[in-house]
Amino acid sequence: MSDKDKLAAAVFHKMMEKDFCSQWMGIEPILLEEGHCKIKMTVKREMLNGYSIMHGGIAFAFADSAFAFASNSYGRIAVSINGSMSYARSAKEGEVLIAEAKALNVNYKTADFDVNVMNEAGEIYYFFRGTVYRSSKEVLEQSLDQ
Repeated sequence: MSDKDKLAAAVFHKMMEKDFCSQWMGIEPILLEEGHCKIKMTVKREMLNGYSIMHGGIAFAFADSAFAFASNSYGRIAVSINGSMSYARSAKEGEVLIAEAKALNVNYKTADFDVNVMNEAGEIYYFFRGTVYRSSKEVLEQSLDQ
């Protein structure tokens, strides 16, 4: 494992300590690299809307978590300034979903990422694109109480 990938993993674990939403969703890491991550979760009954499909807000939150882990993986605190999602399929209770976030463009102060949320067979359910503001502060040197 490279030093960059070790940093990405350390950032993930530091963020997860107080990321109660990601904890509630049951997010588990699959791949943690600089500018790239894969996470998974299982759709729970509490995540369903009135049509017994995963609530759109939960889909967005799951993609947003992958976006956060990938964008902070460089070690600098990065916060979302824009995000949008397209919904291609509906997830149901018990399905395992994977969110894969990849950097598209990383500048000193901003970065753009795509996140694909898919099932275990690789079928895309949701497409997310977001932009972060990249602070000069380091994730591992900060208390995440802010």
